[in-house]
Amino acid sequence: MVDFEIGIIGGTGGIGRWFVDFFKNEGYIVHASGRKTGLNIDELTSRCGVVIVSVPIGSTCDVIRQVGPRMKDDALLMDFTSLKEEPVRCMLEFSASEVMGCHPLFGPDVASLEGQNIVLFPARVEKWTGWPENIFKKCGAHVFEDSPEKHDEMMAIIQGLNHLNSITMGTTLKDQGLDLSELKHYTTPLFNKKLEIIARVMENSPRLYAELLTMNPKFPMILTLYKDNLGKLETLIRERDIEGLVKFIEK
Repeated sequence: MVDFEIGIIGGTGGIGRWFVDFFKNEGYIVHASGRKTGLNIDELTSRCGVVIVSVPIGSTCDVIRQVGPRMKDDALLMDFTSLKEEPVRCMLEFSASEVMGCHPLFGPDVASLEGQNIVLFPARVEKWTGWPENIFKKCGAHVFEDSPEKHDEMMAIIQGLNHLNSITMGTTLKDQGLDLSELKHYTTPLFNKKLEIIARVMENSPRLYAELLTMNPKFPMILTLYKDNLGKLETLIRERDIEGLVKFIEK
């Protein structure tokens, strides 16, 4: 049995719940704290050597401001947020503990860490330098380190641009008033996969995707590029400029 306990704030659902089960399977005592369940912040920070914040993006810094000042100096404060610049800055500002951001690049539907990507952001670490990387790698994950700034640039594309396309396509289908049951007679396998992705974005957690698009400081630049390219495409299509469109695509 390991000699420290882990507390996960937001550990009653989603990726937080997944990691509660993961760490328990690895032999740790884990406390899952939710809005109305589990240990309170004072109990959690006094008992746990590692405290992980795993709450919605819009609530993350508010929770860090509450947790940070209560952390022990030799403990480790982490977060699982999909954006990194602001949470890491808040952890450094509001705690005297060691600080490491973390982004598991998968959802709670995966069966194991085998083959999954995890990014670490060691911001103020000494005692805890190797612990997260070692336990994740031992279970088959691909682990690498980066800066919060670079991460948010990448997420502006991987999450922001990707989800923007899904939302735009979904709202366009809705506004056209198509009967999807009739549409499915004509769909290809690729289009069916796109419909599944759109449904997941629109139905499962719209607030998550809204926060990813509005709170990433790097996304406005991507949005400008997207809008500019859409405008160029619109011009070529309305002018029926086939050769121009071919050149645009080839470029």
